[in-house]
Amino acid sequence: MRGLACILSAAAALTAVHAHIGTAPRKNPKVQTLPSLREQAKLVDKWTEERKALIPGLLRKYGVDAWLMSQREYAEDTVFWALKEATQFSARRRTTHLFLADPLASYSWVDNTDAVWEDLRRILAAQRPHSVALNTHPEIAFAGGLHAGELDAVARGVGEEWRDTFVLEPMLGVELVATMVKGRLPWYRKMMETAWAIIEEGLSEKIIVPGKSTSWDVEWWMREKIQSLNYTTWFQPSIFILTAEGFPAADDPSTALDDPRAPDHPIQYGDLIHTDFGVSALGLNTDTQHIGYVLYPGETEADVPKGMLDGLKKVNRLQDIVKSNMKIGMTGNEILKAAREQMQSEGIEGKIYCHATGEWGHSAGSVIGMTNLQDKVPVLGDLPLLENTYYSIELFAEHFVPERNRTIVFPQEEDVYWDEDTNSWEWVYGRQEEMLLIRTPAETGSTAPAEL
Repeated sequence: MRGLACILSAAAALTAVHAHIGTAPRKNPKVQTLPSLREQAKLVDKWTEERKALIPGLLRKYGVDAWLMSQREYAEDTVFWALKEATQFSARRRTTHLFLADPLASYSWVDNTDAVWEDLRRILAAQRPHSVALNTHPEIAFAGGLHAGELDAVARGVGEEWRDTFVLEPMLGVELVATMVKGRLPWYRKMMETAWAIIEEGLSEKIIVPGKSTSWDVEWWMREKIQSLNYTTWFQPSIFILTAEGFPAADDPSTALDDPRAPDHPIQYGDLIHTDFGVSALGLNTDTQHIGYVLYPGETEADVPKGMLDGLKKVNRLQDIVKSNMKIGMTGNEILKAAREQMQSEGIEGKIYCHATGEWGHSAGSVIGMTNLQDKVPVLGDLPLLENTYYSIELFAEHFVPERNRTIVFPQEEDVYWDEDTNSWEWVYGRQEEMLLIRTPAETGSTAPAEL
């Protein structure tokens, strides 16, 4: 997610894609109704139990004997949210979990007395683990959720003998949170279809009246629409006018790319508009960016500037490049390097900033570029790409649009999942291959300007 900027750099035009009332060929997305809250809780708890069953294997994979997590109410470890029951809204008192690899066992306490530490010392003395992992990483959120004060409490509680066994293994938390059990995919696909349906309605004449509607009008309509469907979201929807004068306002393009709030602009005929949008439900989060064009009165898809259609085609090609370079086991930085070398060899200018998604909007896993880091990303970019995860392929391509005599950025973001059967990344629902169109009846009286 997040905003975008124009960067002046010419690029060769590619063959045109089509404009259409929808987003992709043969796609007619519909809002998917969520089950009752009780049924949602059953689904989420089932998925959580499947995830918990992965922990012993992860401990063995990373050579750790035990994993200890402890938190207080409203000061939870990041991993807590991946392990809690659906009807839990926070930790209670002191909530402590111990997982053992051999013998296979797990223990949990919810208490505010020293009985927690007494029980814990007794179990440790009986099992004699050589290594006890704590989530204390200084840079990785999903491996660094143990609060400083709770770390002190744990160290005092277990005593000096067991403090010497404390180790840091960041991949325990990262892989546990990143792994998406199979049962989640059908609902994730329904959520993605819902996101597409809301975007298609929001970027249409049903909602947008050129010359009257503003970008913030559409943003708040999208937010209200989410709420009315009993979904929620993990960030404020944004609408950017990619062709607006002075866009971006910042001298530093990276600053504009990371702007958490799109400026409010009136939407006019001939605008190329962009949305960054996601929905949340069932402990899952989507992340999507699509673009649309505001037709002049009486225009049809045949009147969309060819340069804009070519820009969409170019960013589709960049998506293919990135997806094909996402090899399991490679680090995010290695993937970034390979993808950028290929895009440059094909004459494509732009930026790549992909991230894991699903459990969180920006979830656990390797990062493939950031808007301000296109050579490598420290720490997060050094993590390996894991299978059985979801990723947002987020990027933009620059393209010179002769009809506007300027270079415009064409952003896209689409979620993929790892398909074990094909050993490849597949689109969760699809990707945008056709321009969304905002139509206006001819009788309103405005006409398109002559090409520059």
